[in-house]
Amino acid sequence: MDINQLNCFISVAQTLNFSEAARRNYVSQSTVSRYVSDLEKEFGVQLFTRSHRDVIITNEGKTLLPYAMEIVDTLKKAKTIIKQMHDGGQGKITIGCDITSVSFPSKCIADFNNKYPSITVDVRQIDEVDRSQAITGNDFDFCFMPRDMVPESSNIESITTHCESLCVVTAKNSKFKGRKSINIKDLANEKILLMSETVSPIVYMEIMDLLRTFHISPNTETTFDDLVSMYVSVSSGIGISVIPSSLAKYASSEFTEIYPIDEIDTGIAYVMAWKKNIANPAAKLFMEGVKKYAMGDDNVYGL
Repeated sequence: MDINQLNCFISVAQTLNFSEAARRNYVSQSTVSRYVSDLEKEFGVQLFTRSHRDVIITNEGKTLLPYAMEIVDTLKKAKTIIKQMHDGGQGKITIGCDITSVSFPSKCIADFNNKYPSITVDVRQIDEVDRSQAITGNDFDFCFMPRDMVPESSNIESITTHCESLCVVTAKNSKFKGRKSINIKDLANEKILLMSETVSPIVYMEIMDLLRTFHISPNTETTFDDLVSMYVSVSSGIGISVIPSSLAKYASSEFTEIYPIDEIDTGIAYVMAWKKNIANPAAKLFMEGVKKYAMGDDNVYGL
């Protein structure tokens, strides 16, 4: 099977006319007939029924058509991107990040940008969407998110990138001032402000499970859909928050303090996920850089 066979098959399927298909592909009608026949032999089915008057596409041909069009379209995109890269033009990759996944992708993107400055990197937040669609759709080349958030699908591949430990964030002059760490039991009587379950379901559930393990039933009525609002509330002394450590450091300010949680493992595994058989050459270059930094569960982001 080659691209010429698929192009001729698509043309016949769209026009139901071998002569028109030959004209569109700048080949003879006999060549189109041979290409279609070769495909039929390869698949072991009849793709068209022919008579002196009509050409009718079979059910098998209708089934093959969208796959053939996708293959041809993917090859065209690959040729365009490769030519752009070869000519010094701009390739492009689009990165999706869960709101709690910040430091690791930032490191990878910075390294990639230094090596390939002509390739555009578009970074967007994955927020309140179908994660499966985010990964397998056309909006993102790669998605960074907690491992347990990745849907089970044969069309999705992933690599474990790092492990995030949880920490406590408080106002600058809270009652915990001067301490090096906080014990989970210290949170029993605190008002805890969290990122909402809708925005960050895995992190939310991990925190709630952790509190239940230690028989803590805190006041967690207040949740936020954005990090800025939560940090303003914490820095104002309305309550304290529990979030992944690298996110806490990334968003830290002169008005807040960050404390590790001592004596227990609070690690959450993160991954980079992507649609299987990725074709974007620029994306493949980015993947090489990520694999260099990714160390699995031993790569822990703490304080």
